[in-house]
Amino acid sequence: MKLATLKDGSRDGRLVVVSRDLTQYQHVPKISATLQHALDHWDLVAARLEQVYATLNSGDAVDAKPFDQQQCHSPLPRAYQWADGSAYINHVELVRKARNADVPASFYTDPLMYQGGSDSFIGPRDAIYALSEDWGIDLEAEVAVITGDVGMGVSVDDAAKAIRLVMLVNDVSLRNLIPNELAKGFGFFQSKAASAFSPVAVTPDELGADWADTKLRLPLLVDLNRQPFGKPNAGEDMSFNFAQLVAHAAATRELAAGTIIGSGTVSNKQGSLHGSSIANGGVGYCCLAEVRMYETIEGGKPQTPFLKFGDSVRIEMKDAQGASIFGAIAQTVTHYAERAR
Repeated sequence: MKLATLKDGSRDGRLVVVSRDLTQYQHVPKISATLQHALDHWDLVAARLEQVYATLNSGDAVDAKPFDQQQCHSPLPRAYQWADGSAYINHVELVRKARNADVPASFYTDPLMYQGGSDSFIGPRDAIYALSEDWGIDLEAEVAVITGDVGMGVSVDDAAKAIRLVMLVNDVSLRNLIPNELAKGFGFFQSKAASAFSPVAVTPDELGADWADTKLRLPLLVDLNRQPFGKPNAGEDMSFNFAQLVAHAAATRELAAGTIIGSGTVSNKQGSLHGSSIANGGVGYCCLAEVRMYETIEGGKPQTPFLKFGDSVRIEMKDAQGASIFGAIAQTVTHYAERAR
């Protein structure tokens, strides 16, 4: 099934069930008012939500309304926990190679993960706000999952069973703030802006054969300023699947229902800068940092700028028939002063 949260003036929005083709929705206040409530009571409400979904898809829903992605908040407007991994080692290898550093052997067996800010996500059509272009504003297109309750020290098999929903995310990074922050040895904080998630979150069964081994095996489509920028397959070159990432996050703590776990920037192995862009026949990129890494490796310095005010980003995933699965994240980079106008 497909679930979304519509903006209604409250912090947590209003849960709705969305039709498979993303054209209709239905409010479900008698089942769950919010997605967090549904996750907290999943065993009690999931079957009822599925019934609403089936009715929507059959065209028999009496109270269905037209679905408008512009009205969506992130499926969870705020969450108890947001932990982002780095499951695509190619991305890490490029970062290291660009600064002539080796990748530690442990990175291939032990996932990287950081704790992100989860008190206030932004909607999939909201602006990417910043105070300065000098921060080095970058998109990061990823896949994410939402879990139910997860016990400490969970096995990988049981971690897979705890995955409730799958969605997309733009995990915005402020690249020029990262080096000094990491040099302190205490991780990301100021260098991570608010994340935006896809309009719709879907249950793994909805993805069919494209969800295998807890990997989403479809291209992640990224447009930059309305031009194709990336289409890497999210299931390829993923060194750690989502079950492994969830188990890693729960190694020393319980995870509460509504925990979000990200894949990290989707990245496929490619030959070189000149063969990796979509224009040159490659699969392109899910962040600007990778382009700049290739430029540094091959030419000694980066040439491509980070995002500027007015730049637009679109992130989407389509099924084999070309239909949008999660809806689209579509954002414009905007100076924070514009928010008050």
